Amino acid sequence: MTTYSRRRRGVPEARGRAGTARASFDYARIGRSSARRRARGMTSGEAAAALEDAELRAHLDRRDESAFDDGGRREAEFAEWRRIVQLLAATGGVYDPDTDPVVQEELAEDRRREEAEQQHRQEQRQLADRADDLLTLAGAGRLDRTVASRPGDEAARALLDDYDYRVPAVDDWLAHALATHRGHYADPDTRTAAATLLPAPVRAHAALLAALARTGAPADDSELEFVGRLAQADPDATAALAAWLNTRATPGSLGGHDLPSS
Repeated sequence: MTTYSRRRRGVPEARGRAGTARASFDYARIGRSSARRRARGMTSGEAAAALEDAELRAHLDRRDESAFDDGGRREAEFAEWRRIVQLLAATGGVYDPDTDPVVQEELAEDRRREEAEQQHRQEQRQLADRADDLLTLAGAGRLDRTVASRPGDEAARALLDDYDYRVPAVDDWLAHALATHRGHYADPDTRTAAATLLPAPVRAHAALLAALARTGAPADDSELEFVGRLAQADPDATAALAAWLNTRATPGSLGGHDLPSS
């Protein structure tokens, strides 16, 4: 593994990236909820009268344009009143949101959405913890081949852009794991997916290490430390060199200093 200078930047902890954006108000939902709350216990006729009264008040309010700048709340409220009137005309009785199939389906969808959001937050926390672990190991000089890569490491790496001096060591570790098929990179499909998930320098680094290994140079050789610098400086050129080696070099040719000429 490469040794890096211990220069540190002032950056927040990785787990801070797992936060979620503040939810915005759903004015249409507020309007529907208002209609349902007021309609509880009403008959079809009472709900129709309440709708007429609400529409009349809205017509009178039209003289004040600011009264209609409500994000669609009022229109959603009127539409819900109309739906409730139609529901009661078909079913009879009084309105009860607790037995309204539309309302119950919305509540079920809310529960499914909340469960999905909770799962997403948990996954983000796990990724942030993994990113912290990799940085800690890198800072201690213990991020080497004994640490197995695992599913989600690509996403954990994505949290580390522009963090501090330890990130290049994490990139080195990922590139070596990918080149040598260690950890979860033993699976070919996972290696293929990494081509779209890992940063270009990491992919180029791994490609050149693997290409050099085919010539007889071990991918974990400390003398190949320069490969990481090449990949960071010019990922495209590094990947092109790897492709050239894959088509032109023969097994063991590097060790015998006998690379084919162009």
